[in-house]
Amino acid sequence: MMQEKYPRVGVGGFIIDSENNILLQLRNKPPEAGYWSIPGGKVEFMEKLEDAITRELKEELGINVRIEDMLCVTNHIVPTDNAHWVAPTFLVEIIRGEIRNLEPDAIRQVQWFPLNNLPDNLTITTCSAIEAYFKKFGVVLAK
Repeated sequence: MMQEKYPRVGVGGFIIDSENNILLQLRNKPPEAGYWSIPGGKVEFMEKLEDAITRELKEELGINVRIEDMLCVTNHIVPTDNAHWVAPTFLVEIIRGEIRNLEPDAIRQVQWFPLNNLPDNLTITTCSAIEAYFKKFGVVLAK
C-alpha cells in the first residue's frame, strides 16, 4: 500500500538588524541542503504558528523573539528533494539571547549578511521573504 503524501507546514523568522543585515543559516539537510535560509522549522501537531516560530528560534539559535508581523507565505515545493511545505514567514525581533548554532547537524553555519550583498544560493522561502520585505517596507538599498 502506497503512503499518501501531504504538504507540511514550516515557519520562518525574518530577522533584520538596524544596519539592514539579515540573519541566515546554511542548511545541512534537505530540502535545499547547501543553501542559505532564514531560520525556522516545522510546526508540530496542534501548535500555533506563532508558538512554533518562537520555539524553533529558541531551539536552533538560543534567542527569544517578539513577532512584529506576518511577512509572507511561501509555497516551498522542491520536487528533487520530494518536499512540499507551506511556509509562513514572520518578521521578528530578537529580545533576549545571543545567537548560537544549537543544531550543528542541521545547520552548518549562521551568519549576518547585508541585504545588498547576499549569497547566490538562497532557499525558495528566503527569496520569497526578502522580496516580501522589500515590497512591504519599500526598502531601497544603496549599492
